[in-house]
Amino acid sequence: MPTNIIKHKYHISREDRNRQNKHGSFVIWFTGLSGSGKSTIASKLEQRLFKERVKTYALDGDNIRSGLNKGLKFTREDRLENNRRIAEVAKLFMDAGMITITAFISPLKEDRVQAKEIIGKDNFLEIYVNTPLEICEERDVKGFYQKARSGEIKNFTGISSPYEAPEAPDFEIKTEEESVEEAVERLYMFLQKKFKLL
Repeated sequence: MPTNIIKHKYHISREDRNRQNKHGSFVIWFTGLSGSGKSTIASKLEQRLFKERVKTYALDGDNIRSGLNKGLKFTREDRLENNRRIAEVAKLFMDAGMITITAFISPLKEDRVQAKEIIGKDNFLEIYVNTPLEICEERDVKGFYQKARSGEIKNFTGISSPYEAPEAPDFEIKTEEESVEEAVERLYMFLQKKFKLL
């Protein structure tokens, strides 16, 4: 902790907010390659939870990089800082009583370990959207893979920068084996059982 900083203690706790909301708060951390389906599934899950009157907020990689983290590049150092800031913001939303859904590549194990340490392991749910690189390239919804292959984009995960797949994620989705709707419903039921949402 830097000197001359004293954290303020507020009178309304996370537990107070959880009681008012009638559900717990935690962070759902989606990881996977670009084009794997992270953002699509995260968005559909948020809609599913919102429909059940669960307080949620979603954080997406491109959205965060266009605002809070717009000064960061894709070097290893900047990626780690990008990840750290996201984890800190997700923790704030969690403390505000929301189920926070994040969709970020977070390519290295170190990134995800850091996020788990910031948020707290009991509040962190790692979801691996396991889509093979060739399928992500076929989709290439943003045209990034083509640019990465031609050298226009440097340090692109899966092409010129590594992706370390989670070894033991809390939940895994294989998009070539099930639809978005099936994955969301399966994940929703998992969350119901694990966290007793409602």
